[in-house]
Amino acid sequence: MPVFEYAPAPESRAVVDIAPSYGLFIDGEFAEAADGKVFKTVSPATEESLSEVAHAGAEDVDRAVRAARKAFGTWSALPGPERAKYLFRIARIIQERSRELAVLESLDNGKPIRESRDTDLPLVAAHFFYYAGWADKLAHAGYGPDPRPLGVAGQVIPWNFPLLMLAWKIAPALATGNTVVLKPAETTPLSALFFADICRQAGLPRGVVNIVTGDGSTGAELVAHSGVDKVAFTGSTEVGKAIARTVAGTRKKLTLELGGKAANIVFDDAPIDQAVEGIIGGIFFNQGHVCCAGSRLLVQESVQDELLDALKRRMRTLRVGDPLDKNTDIGAINSAEQLARIRTLADAGEAEGAERWAPECELPSTGYWFAPTLFTGVTQAHRIAREEIFGPVLSVLTFRTPDEAVAKANNTPYGLSAGIWTEKGSRILAMADKLRAGVIWSNTFNTFDPASPFGGYKESGYGREGGRHGLEAYLDV
Repeated sequence: MPVFEYAPAPESRAVVDIAPSYGLFIDGEFAEAADGKVFKTVSPATEESLSEVAHAGAEDVDRAVRAARKAFGTWSALPGPERAKYLFRIARIIQERSRELAVLESLDNGKPIRESRDTDLPLVAAHFFYYAGWADKLAHAGYGPDPRPLGVAGQVIPWNFPLLMLAWKIAPALATGNTVVLKPAETTPLSALFFADICRQAGLPRGVVNIVTGDGSTGAELVAHSGVDKVAFTGSTEVGKAIARTVAGTRKKLTLELGGKAANIVFDDAPIDQAVEGIIGGIFFNQGHVCCAGSRLLVQESVQDELLDALKRRMRTLRVGDPLDKNTDIGAINSAEQLARIRTLADAGEAEGAERWAPECELPSTGYWFAPTLFTGVTQAHRIAREEIFGPVLSVLTFRTPDEAVAKANNTPYGLSAGIWTEKGSRILAMADKLRAGVIWSNTFNTFDPASPFGGYKESGYGREGGRHGLEAYLDV
C-alpha cells in the first residue's frame, strides 16, 4: 500500500497579537515591576523570544496581595448569583477568543495546536461554566448551610497546561467568594496575562484577580506572604515539599497536586487496538508533560508481543514537528532544561540495561525536541521506572497475575493516577479497590471533566480539584 504524506496545515499565527512587553496585573492595571526587572519568554519550537515580561519581587507580591485583600470584602459580600454572572461572562469570552488563546498557548508552551484547540480551551471554558453554576448553590454543596470563603488565595501553576491549570485554580476560588493572586510558570506566562485582559473585558472588579509573573523566587514570596489565607500549588514534588514546610505551622490552608508515575495496566482480554490508542494518549499527549501520564505500561505476559508490535506500528505514524501544524501529534519540549532532564533519564535507562526503541523520526534543527520513545526489559529498579521523566518516554514492564500487577503498580512513592484495560467489569472494580491512586481510568486514559475531582495520594499531593470536592479547599469548613 502506498504511504500518503500529510501536507502542511499550519494554523495562522496572525490571529494572536503578542505585545513586545507585559507588566504585572495588579489591582486591575498592568504595571512594571518595582525594581524594573524583566525576563523573556521563548517559543520552545523555534527558540525565538516572544515577549519581555515583568519579574515580580517581594514588593510587587505585597502590592498584589494587598489589592486582593482590599477587593475581598466587596467580592465576598456579593450574592452568589452576582459572582456567577462574572464567571459566566469570563467563560463566554474564553469561548469567543478560543482560537486566539489556542495559538498563543501552542506558541508559548510548544504543545500541538490540535491539543490546545480541541482539549485545553474547551476544558478551560467548561471549568468556568461549571463553577459559575456552583456560585449560588454553596449552601447545598455539603459543607454546611452557610459556608464562608477563606480570603486571599495564592496560586502557583505549572507550564504544562498553563491556561487549564489557571482555570482549575481561579474558577472555584472566585465562585466561593475568594480573591486571587496567581503566579504562572516562568516559561509560559503569556496566557495568564491574556486572561488578565479577559478579566478586564468581563468587567471583573479591580483586585479580584491579580497576576504576578516571575520565577521560583516570586512563587516563594507569594507562598510565604502573611496576607495569603490559602495556597494552591501544582508542580513538582520537590517544590511541593518545600511549600508544605513553608506553610507548616501557619493558618494557611494548602492543597498540592504534584508528580506522578502512573501505571497503565493491560490484561490479556483487553481490546488491543483500543488499548494501544489509550497508551499513546496516556504517554505522548502533550509530549508527556502530564503529571498523570501513563509512563509505566504493565502488560500481561501472554499478550506482550502482540501489544508491543501494535504499539510500535502506531508510534511509527506519530508526527513530530511544528506545534502550529494541525497534523502534528507531538510538539516541542517546553524548555532546554526539561529536554536535558529527559535525555539524562533516557540515557540512564540504556545504561542500566533496558532496551531503547524509537521510530525513525526527523527532528527540527532548531527548538527543543525529543522523539517518542519506549523502553522494554525494564525492571522496578530502573530509574526510568521510578522517577518522573515528564517527557514522551514509556517504560514497559510485565506481569502474570492481577496481584502482581497491583504490587508493581503501587510500588512507587507517587499515587496520582492509573489505568486498567480489560473486558471484565468485576476485574476493573477489584483492581480499582486495590490501586493506591487518586484517579483510575478504565478502558480509557487522560479523560477529564470539570465535574470530576482530581488529586492524588502519597508524594502526588493532597486535596482535590474539580467537582464539588474542589470547592472545599476554598471554604472555611
